[in-house]
Amino acid sequence: MATRTQEVTARGGQSRHRALGLTDQAALRMYEVMRLARAIDERMWLINRAGRAPFVISCQGQEGAQVGTAAALKPGHDWVAPYYRDAGVILYFGMTARDQMLSFMAKREDPNSAGRQMPGHYGKRQLKILTGGSPVATQLLHAAGIALASKMRKEDAVTAAYFGEGGASQGDCHEAMNFAGIHKLAVLFICENNGYAISVPQSRQMAIQNVADRAAGYGFPGVVVDGNDVLACYEVARHAVDRARRGEGPTLIEAKTYRFTPHSSDDDDRRYREAEEVALWRQKDPIQRYAAYLREAGVLTDEVEREVTERVTKEVDEATDYAEQAPDPSPDDLLKYVYKGEVG
Repeated sequence: MATRTQEVTARGGQSRHRALGLTDQAALRMYEVMRLARAIDERMWLINRAGRAPFVISCQGQEGAQVGTAAALKPGHDWVAPYYRDAGVILYFGMTARDQMLSFMAKREDPNSAGRQMPGHYGKRQLKILTGGSPVATQLLHAAGIALASKMRKEDAVTAAYFGEGGASQGDCHEAMNFAGIHKLAVLFICENNGYAISVPQSRQMAIQNVADRAAGYGFPGVVVDGNDVLACYEVARHAVDRARRGEGPTLIEAKTYRFTPHSSDDDDRRYREAEEVALWRQKDPIQRYAAYLREAGVLTDEVEREVTERVTKEVDEATDYAEQAPDPSPDDLLKYVYKGEVG
């Protein structure tokens, strides 16, 4: 079994998605989910800056890595353990703009936690989206546990665990990958490497260029991919999923990407990165890049673009209106789901 880190780059051609087995409809759905994730995120920033909600943690710039890898999985069959930026992942798996806004505004109907947790703490059992916690990288351990359960039950479900490169500096990351490698678990470890753990650059976290290089130490492959190329992300994830379903064990995918916004609405990124750097990465916007490809492939016409924009705008507007009018949590529900006697 090869464990050497591989690097996957974009292939040319006007029908890359078809060569990868994606229909035009599937390719367009990936684009629309990316657009929806961006639109929700932008709306949240406006609401936050207007003082109507306290906190945003953003997905902008990382939608290609998120949707490209999620599209290689089977929603409703496979499991995902997202981290706090993964709006593209959870939207592809079936969550909605309304779900996002209810969580963002901490409303009683928030499907993640009934308004109890910060935004970005996704979780919906019906969709096989594992509830996340605030400690960094704990979801990797949980994902390994789910994958072990799938193996014991002789199920062919694959579990994808998402994390930032800052999470790779946590001991939980080592423990999860080591355990998954030993037991050949059907796990994808997907690192969305945006270059910064809050304000700490990668060069101050590790002495290697690629997080994926660490996979060899656990006995499974590591792959580096352009995280702003949604089809390249789909390709490497699809191969990793196929490998996992065959019982050949985990893969570590490192998607090199970038966050366009500060770490969160409470962060001032001007203190640790230059405006020129951000502007350079914005020219590599995964949504604009994918849209250009789809136009060249004859899939995204002006009419289709208008329809996508109208649907996305309508969904975000309706979700915002609904969440703003939805009831807040009641003190009477404070102990619900906390103690066994309060469940129901």
